[in-house]
Amino acid sequence: MKKQAQIGIIGGSGLYELLEKPKEIEVKTPYGKPSDKITLGEYAGKKVAFLPRHGKKHQFAPHKIPYRANIYAFKKLGIKRIIAPCAAGSLTPKFKPGDFVICDQFIDRTKGREDTFYDDPQKSHNLAKSLGFKKKISSVVHISCVDPYCPELRKIAFDTAKKLKIQAHPKGTVVVINGPRFSTRAESRFYSSQGFDIINMTQYPEVVLARELEMCYVTIVLITDFDAGLEGMQDIYPVTFEELVKVFKANIDKVKKLIFKMIEDMPEKRICECGQALEKAMV
Repeated sequence: MKKQAQIGIIGGSGLYELLEKPKEIEVKTPYGKPSDKITLGEYAGKKVAFLPRHGKKHQFAPHKIPYRANIYAFKKLGIKRIIAPCAAGSLTPKFKPGDFVICDQFIDRTKGREDTFYDDPQKSHNLAKSLGFKKKISSVVHISCVDPYCPELRKIAFDTAKKLKIQAHPKGTVVVINGPRFSTRAESRFYSSQGFDIINMTQYPEVVLARELEMCYVTIVLITDFDAGLEGMQDIYPVTFEELVKVFKANIDKVKKLIFKMIEDMPEKRICECGQALEKAMV
C-alpha cells in the first residue's frame, strides 16, 4: 500500500469532520481489523488519517480495542506522527474538569493486553519486512520507554494550547487501568497517594506500540471528572458516565481547535529521536 498520510489522529467520533475531501478505506493487518474504517483527508496541505479508537458505534471496550491492528494500519499508511486525544479522571485538585493535560509519563496497571509487536523473532522479521524497515529484526526487542511521549509533539501541543488560550498543563503522569469499570474509592485513593495525576483506560499499550514502530505519539487528555478517591471533589463532579459525556461534549470544540491548529503549525521534518527508537533496542 502506498504512503497515504503523514499525520494520524486516534480519537472520538467527529474529529474527521474538518478534513477536506474525506474518504474511508479499509486496511488489512496481520493483527486483524482496526477499530473501524480509516478516514483519509487533508488539512492545511497535510495528509491526515483519522481512526475512532472505540469504533464509530463505540463497540470496543477499552480492554478489547485492537491496539496492534490500529497502530500497524497507521504505520502501513505512512504515518509518522500520531495525535491521540482521550478523556481521563483527575487524581489531583490542580487538574480540574475541562483542563487539558499533555502527558509525559504513564503507569501501566492493565492486564492481558497484547502490548508488543516483537514477541517472536520470525514474526518480528516479517513485520519489519512488510513495513519496509531497512533494519533486520532477528532478536528480542527491548524498546526504551524512559520518555514514551514525543517531546517535540508535546511542546507543539502545549504551545498551541497557550496560543489558543486553552487551559493546559505541560506534563502529567497517567495511570492506565484495565476497565471497563471505574475505580473503587480505595483504588483511587491509592493511585492519588502514589503521586499519579490522572487515570485512564486506553493509553496503554497504544503509546508503546507507536514507539515500537518509530512513530511520534502525543496524547491530549481532557479532564472530565475528579476520580472517586479525591476527597471532597467527587461530590462536586460525580464520576458517572453521564457526567463524563457532558463535560466531553462541552469541550469537544476546544479539542478540535487544538488538534487542527497543531497540524497547521507542525513542521515537515521531525527533530526528535522517535524515528530511531529501534536503533538500540535489539540484543
